[in-house]
Amino acid sequence: MSESHGLKWLLGIAGVIVILAGLKAAEAIVIPIMLALFVAIISTPFVRLMTKKGIPAYLSVIIALSVLISVGSVLVMVVSQSIDTFMTRMPAYQARLQTVVVDFLPYLERWDIPVDRDVIMTHLNPSQMMGLIGSTLSSIGSLLTNLFLVVFIVIFLLLEEATFSDKLKAALPNAEHSLQNASGFMRQVNQYLVIKTTISLVTGVLVTLWLWWLDVDFPVLWGLIAMLMNYIPNVGSLIAAVPAVLLSLVQLGVSDAIFVASGYLVINIIMGNLIEPRFMGKGLGLSPLVVFLSLILWGWLFGPVGMFLSIPLTMIVKIALEQNQSTRWIAIMLGNEAPATNE
Repeated sequence: MSESHGLKWLLGIAGVIVILAGLKAAEAIVIPIMLALFVAIISTPFVRLMTKKGIPAYLSVIIALSVLISVGSVLVMVVSQSIDTFMTRMPAYQARLQTVVVDFLPYLERWDIPVDRDVIMTHLNPSQMMGLIGSTLSSIGSLLTNLFLVVFIVIFLLLEEATFSDKLKAALPNAEHSLQNASGFMRQVNQYLVIKTTISLVTGVLVTLWLWWLDVDFPVLWGLIAMLMNYIPNVGSLIAAVPAVLLSLVQLGVSDAIFVASGYLVINIIMGNLIEPRFMGKGLGLSPLVVFLSLILWGWLFGPVGMFLSIPLTMIVKIALEQNQSTRWIAIMLGNEAPATNE
């Protein structure tokens, strides 16, 4: 009996490895589909709301997509132009950052901190730091070029959603039970994604306004990155702040860089520690270890896009596991705290 149970676990692990390898091999196809699913899930509540108001389903889809395309097109133009300008100015930023690092070394020596200029310049190489930022921005730019493919997939997903329940009822004899389980699952997923997206959007807008007021270059670009990284708890805000703080250090100086870092800190404390828990609830959270491992796994699979989608994808898996009593223990292990038990 134990051997049979162990064999099942081995087969399950082998199946997961095969699936991950297949996802990695099909990265170019999977990423647009996953982004389209993400956008479609967020858009579904608004489409349903318009349908309940008496607007035909096809017209509701058109209105939702028109808003998405309008906002997305403006965002693509602004961000693409910002990325191109940043890449053009990057050699000047690298030279300025190297000067800042060299000028800071005498302060370390004055504080009797043993430093070696060659070691410092090797480990804090400005070219490598700015190059890493540039390659990440290039990945974002290539992602934005797939926008129209994502939009087309979203169109068909939203149109399919309008008739999916009717087709499921006709196809399966016990469809009512399946629909109830699916509706509960989708309700929780929608709740999580809509709340998280709204809070991330507000965070990105606040960061953009703060950097614009401080006159930091490309505030919309850094605001977009802050919005995307806000999906990653604990470390996302830190990752988002690094390029903007480095750029402000290069462009404006140490004092303004401190102001930029302070603004990021205040915004993320207010949005992440005060507002988000109030709306999100205690049940929609992940263990810090799970967050870290999710970043590694999905980042390895899909690069920067995988890091952005890592927590939403893991949360969807957690919510799905909660729907079945036999897998609920896995969802509990993924969570950030143990549920209350009646003794």
